This record gives sequence, C-alpha cells and structure tokens, in this order.
Amino acid sequence: MTPHADHAPSPDPRAGAAVKAADRAHVFHSWSAQGLIDPLAVAGAEGAYFWDYDGNRYLDFTSGLVYTNIGYQHPKVVAAIQEQAGRLATFAPAFAVDVRSEAARLIAERTPGDLDKIFFTNGGAEAVENAARMARLHTGRPKILSAYRSYHGATSTAINLTGDPRRWASDTASAGVVRFWAPFLYRSPFYAENEAQECERALRHLEDTIAFEGPRTVAAIILETVPGTAGIMTPPPGYLAGVREICDRYGIVLVLDEVMAGFGRTGAWFAAEHFGVVPDLLTFAKGVNSGYVPLGGVAISAEIAATFDKRPYPGGLTYSGHPLACAAAVATIQVMEEEKVVERAAHLGEHVLGPGLRELAERHPSVGEVRGLGAFWALDLVRDRETREPLVPYNATGEANAPMAAFAAACKKNGLWPFVNMNRTHAVPACNITEAEAKEGLAALDAALAVADEHTV
Repeated sequence: MTPHADHAPSPDPRAGAAVKAADRAHVFHSWSAQGLIDPLAVAGAEGAYFWDYDGNRYLDFTSGLVYTNIGYQHPKVVAAIQEQAGRLATFAPAFAVDVRSEAARLIAERTPGDLDKIFFTNGGAEAVENAARMARLHTGRPKILSAYRSYHGATSTAINLTGDPRRWASDTASAGVVRFWAPFLYRSPFYAENEAQECERALRHLEDTIAFEGPRTVAAIILETVPGTAGIMTPPPGYLAGVREICDRYGIVLVLDEVMAGFGRTGAWFAAEHFGVVPDLLTFAKGVNSGYVPLGGVAISAEIAATFDKRPYPGGLTYSGHPLACAAAVATIQVMEEEKVVERAAHLGEHVLGPGLRELAERHPSVGEVRGLGAFWALDLVRDRETREPLVPYNATGEANAPMAAFAAACKKNGLWPFVNMNRTHAVPACNITEAEAKEGLAALDAALAVADEHTV
C-alpha cells in the first residue's frame, strides 16, 4: 500500500519540534543512553512507508521491529479495532469472549501439529517467559538450553535465555540457562566445510552439552526457528529434525520461538513448516496482528496442555487476550488469507529480494553473505571477504561502529529506513510490499553499500 495523495507528507517542522521536545522531556527509551539519542519524530505511516514532520518519506525496511507484516494502517484492521472498541473495549481474561475465542481458533488452525491450545500474552517476551515456565512445570526439571546467537525478549527469564549482548547487564548466571552453539556455516564454530558437516557437528555438540549437563536436569531447548535479530541464519537441512529427535529421546520439551519468524514472515504461516518439525510449545507475537495492538502467546501441545487439566497453571496476565488485540488478530489473519500475504512473501523472497540482494553482493565487496527467505533477509557486511572479518567488531559502539553508522546514514539519505545490527543490515519489509517498492529499497541499499565498500580492504 502506497500512501494515498491525501495522506502524503505535509511538512510541519514546528509540530515536529514540539513532539521531539515532549519526547526528550518525558519518554525513557529502551536500549538507549538517554542523553545520546535523537529519535525521529514521526508524523504518519501507511503501507510500507512512514514520514516525518519535515516532509521526508521513508520506505521502512524494518517493518517497525519486524512486526508490521501487513504494513501500516491497513483499513480493514483499523476498522476491526474501532468496531470492537465500540462493542466491548475490554474484559477480564477469565471469561469466554467471542473475539478472544475466534483469535485462538484462527491461530490454532495455522500452527503445526497439535498445538491447539493458545495462552495469550501481551508480547513475545512474556510468551517466552510462560513457555519456559510451562516446560519446567511439565517436566519437573530446572534447566533450559538456548543458543548464543539468539534473542528471546527482555523480561527476566527471556533476557537470560537471550544469547546476544543485551543479556549481559541482566545475566546473574543463576537462571537455570545453559547455552550452546547453533549451526551457522558462514561463521562456523565447528570448522565445518559444508551444510551437512555443520548440521552433524552442531547436533553432536548439542547432544554432548546435554550429556554433560545431565539429561534429567534439562526441561527444554529453545530455538528461534530462523533466528531474527541475531542474523537470520536459516538452519541447515536436517538440523531442526535432529533437535526434535534428541528432545524426544531425552524427554525434553522443544520450544520454537516464532515471535519474529511467524505469520508469513518466511513465506509460510510459521517457519517450522519449512522444516517439517512440530515443537511442543511455539511462541508468537509481532505479526499475529501486525503490531496494531500488543499481543503474543504460546501455542501448546495436547500433552503439555493436559498437564494443567487438573493442576492450575500458575501464571496469568491482566490483559491476556485483550479484546482489541484479538480483534486486530482476527482481522489481520483474515486480511492475510484474502490478500494471500503468505504467498506474496514467498514470491517476494524467491523472485525479488533474494535475487536482488545476491546481485548486490556480486557488485559490493562489503557484502560477505546473503541469507534468508520470504521477507526475512540479512546481508553480512565484511571488511574482507576472504577472511570474513566483520565490517565492525562484535558489539561495536562509538568510533568502532563508524562504518555501519555511515552505511545507515546513507540509507536514510536515500529514503530507506534500514534495520542495522552489529555488522549486518536486514531486509525485512512488510510481507505485502509491492515488487516496485522492494526494488526501490534494493536501489537505496545499492547506493548505501558503496559507502560500506569504502571500509573494505
């Protein structure tokens, strides 16, 4: 959806300055040194674009935080929220409410296997938090294994399960979390030469980790089906099936985190479909309603759900299954079906983004690897293609991060809002972006990569 003419940006710098001043006076931003940030004041958004008060329009290659899977301001979802607000704006979670039941039904119909019970949360971190609790209570075991290259949320358990540096400030080393290396051939910790070796060695490493930790102490293994913020590393063929087999052999719960990868992002309703694997618990959020109202949840297998048939589940949230959020989910899923958004994401990855990004890699020495599927792609930027040295050091800040900062600035100058993390840029636009809009984004990346090329050897 491209902004209609009557929704086009209208410059109003004074209004923008007032918005910015109020923000800096009162809003405390996440993951930020408050005195060092300069947030853009946003005037509006529609489809794959947003704009500021100075009249600058940006093609959003971040989908917000990889959640506006159907773009901004879809009229059918906005109308559904408005209608629900007029009919029943809120109600406590202990009651049966029609729109809550319908959202659960629609989600359960699309999850793999027998994941037919839905526990609603307000977002992805709470979904992970509750999935971990369910796994521990179901098995009676304390430990959960998670991968180093991962992100699972910022609440207490979720941040300890996270592998990236955002965990460090909150990691007490006492949360019952054990980390392992998941497969990533481009930067293989197993010295593998091909995907088959990477898969085999990663599975052996995981099983060795379980053996040394004690299988009877491990409640769950949690994996992002396709890791998101950590780098969009699609697992090699056979890996997730191998993890499933290991879990079955040791009575370990398999949790797949689809908060970012779910609801069409990879060209399937859930990324697990690509690998033919059914987890015991599946966490979701973000794309379930394109982020229009906060919503997440856990899809639960019949076996784990049965654990709590006669035993109360010790967890809950005041806004679990909030009617406005559920109305947005129902409308979003209906829109995705009617407009074939999942199929469009698959087509986008196969015919536009994938080929386009690989073509950029051929021209730009700063692109070490292109990886992804659907509307879920990453460019691994390097100083040296031969050594694969990252363009900036791991977790770089300040002057050390200057090459990536210059790349991001060049993207914005060309009307593209990029997703940048460490030495990577991710191409994660709305799943229903048009081919013309996607190509516009690729052209902006092409220009910005010339800046990154200046820092190669």
